[in-house]
Amino acid sequence: MQTPSFPKRDPAEADFWDLRYQARFAPWDAGRVPIQLQAFVAAASRPRSVLVPGCGSAWDVRFLAESGWKVLGLDFSHEALAAARPILGANVNRVRYGDVFAPIPEAPFECVYERAFLCALPRRRWRDWGRRMAELVEPGGTLAGFFYFDSGERGPPFPLHAPFELAELLEPHFEQVEDLPVPDSIDVFKGKERWQVWRRR
Repeated sequence: MQTPSFPKRDPAEADFWDLRYQARFAPWDAGRVPIQLQAFVAAASRPRSVLVPGCGSAWDVRFLAESGWKVLGLDFSHEALAAARPILGANVNRVRYGDVFAPIPEAPFECVYERAFLCALPRRRWRDWGRRMAELVEPGGTLAGFFYFDSGERGPPFPLHAPFELAELLEPHFEQVEDLPVPDSIDVFKGKERWQVWRRR
């Protein structure tokens, strides 16, 4: 997909993402549910409460809802939520407009699902993200999902440079319990992401 020309905007602000969804330019959108998320849900002893921050077009929100999980998807891009509505169908009430860093009445959750949210944030917001994950996941709960590793600074996607960077953001509130390669990455993340599960202490 050829990259359209966009005016300069801060990816920490909603209009950066609104412009891309308006142009139907979303190379981060797999258009399907990753097999490792499917396996994670299948292995759970019961449905959980789960937050999907920066839910975008919400394929994963629909899957979680159809699996019986009490899911909430949040996005601060109105255009992203407009793209999500036809995908969600009867589950459209599982998403809403909102800022993950603002108060969320349903918090804390048993699980937060990470899918291209951290790497969408400029690195200056990463410490805020780490603190916020500790607030949003209840003790004994999990932060599970996909984390993007690469060299370089430009983004989005903004890469983690090494595993210790993620550990510094999440410890001491979390401990890592799973770290696996991803077999079905989309092109933008291929060979550069890991499926990880972190347990809230």
